[in-house]
Amino acid sequence: MASFAAQTLFILFFTLFSAFFIKINGEFSRQSINMSTKRMEKVTRLRFYFHDIVDGKHPTAMQIIRLPNKRATSFGTTFMVDDPLTEKPKPTSKLVGRAQGIYAFASQNDFGLLMVMNFAFSEGIYNGSAISILGRNAVLDAVREMSIVGGSGIFRFARGYALAKTVWLTVVHL
Repeated sequence: MASFAAQTLFILFFTLFSAFFIKINGEFSRQSINMSTKRMEKVTRLRFYFHDIVDGKHPTAMQIIRLPNKRATSFGTTFMVDDPLTEKPKPTSKLVGRAQGIYAFASQNDFGLLMVMNFAFSEGIYNGSAISILGRNAVLDAVREMSIVGGSGIFRFARGYALAKTVWLTVVHL
């Protein structure tokens, strides 16, 4: 009889302990951030000028794919870029970084580019840091918005958006 009582007591204790353990630690997910460890989100506004040079003696954008179709939108045409980023609109103004990546004509109906780029900065407090851009660039729109999907250095875990405006454009037939 003593063994039956011991078994019953053991089962009761095990059941209560399990229920207690599940009650404390059985949550699928929970937020346990102390208010003191939360950081204020930092907002950075940058203004620089992007120079995409596709022809001449020293192009900064090289065509790497050209499809045989003769569509007006250049659909499928793809460029690899290493474009200067400058402080002012003139290409000879102070260099603050490079735009490095790929853009491709991704629309069959208008001039819509797929932009996949890193803007790598080489000046001031942003030296050695980069932001990563991914998005659609509707070239003929007055203002275009693209996503900032990440970064490195001071921009680690960056998120947000970039606005692009064309200052001037010289048309080159691809």
